[in-house]
Amino acid sequence: MEDKTSEVVLLGSWASSYCTRVALALKLKGIPYKYVEEDLTNKSELLILNNPVHKKVPVLLHKGRPISESLVILEYIEETWSYGPKLLPEDPYQRAKVRFWANYFDQKIMPGSNRILQSKVEERKRATEDVVEMLRVFEEGVNRDFDDQFHFLNGETLGLLDIVVGASSCTYKAFHEACNIEIIEMRKNSQFLMWVNALKEHPLMKETLPPHDKLVAKIKSKIAPSPEV
Repeated sequence: MEDKTSEVVLLGSWASSYCTRVALALKLKGIPYKYVEEDLTNKSELLILNNPVHKKVPVLLHKGRPISESLVILEYIEETWSYGPKLLPEDPYQRAKVRFWANYFDQKIMPGSNRILQSKVEERKRATEDVVEMLRVFEEGVNRDFDDQFHFLNGETLGLLDIVVGASSCTYKAFHEACNIEIIEMRKNSQFLMWVNALKEHPLMKETLPPHDKLVAKIKSKIAPSPEV
């Protein structure tokens, strides 16, 4: 019998939410795949060969052909495999809105969260406030554009925006614990937090998200060191 997993290969890193996105989409669609863990401190020839521009994960190999960048990969999955749940709405206007907010999340909130990790202690409070404000804009915009339909945005199943948000935000407790700060709070981002907590209960999220303690340790390793006294 032909091994279907050989047709689809995901080059990834266990702690990367961008890679988690792709794994979630493949599982949601029921697409068999092989996972290859990459050591990003010693990148493999396979990764460099298939993503020579950025040399980053995730990379999806489909019948040997590489696709890079998580949002591009999610759209490729949606367009290539017609079976399984739809990741994007049928209506072109709603699809455009999903793409807009997915890009906002990647261009604003994800870099903002990284700045918190890279900031020195005295700068971390301002970096955190910036992310809280971005989350407010995101929450209000999604609320307006999708008519309060936070759980789930794609109806009964996960859609593209659920995957984008859930892959990173469902691990918010690990981020809070590692950084000793709170970004997502009920009093500041109530609807966003309720959406994320609902996403956390989805079976595929529980199956695919990295272990809490292991992720806390990984995040701590990325935090900018405090200056010596």
